[in-house]
Amino acid sequence: MNLNITGHHLEVTPAIRGYVEEKLKRVTRHFDHVIDVTVTLTVEKLKHKAEVNLHTAGKDIYVEAIEPDMYASVDVLVDKLDRQVLKHKEKIGGNHRDAGDLKRQAVE
Repeated sequence: MNLNITGHHLEVTPAIRGYVEEKLKRVTRHFDHVIDVTVTLTVEKLKHKAEVNLHTAGKDIYVEAIEPDMYASVDVLVDKLDRQVLKHKEKIGGNHRDAGDLKRQAVE
C-alpha cells in the first residue's frame, strides 16, 4: 500500500503523520486489496478538513470530514472510510445476495 500524506496550509508533523498511519491500519485490516491511499489535510480558519482518496482494484473511494480539531477530523474520516470499505467488500463478495434466493431457503 502506497501512502501519501500532504498538507494544505498545514505542515504535516511526524505526530500527525504517525496518527494517520496508525488509524489507516484499521482499514487495511478489514480489506487488504488497497493499492494507493492519498490523504490531504487542510486548515481553513477554524475548520480542519481531512480528505482521503483510496484506490483499490476496481473502485476509488473518496471520503472527507470537517471538524474543529485535526485529530477529530482524522477520527471521523477513518470511521467513514471504514464503513465505505466494508460496504465495498460486501458488494464484491456477493454472498448477501444468495440469502434471499428462493432456491436456497429451507422448506419446512
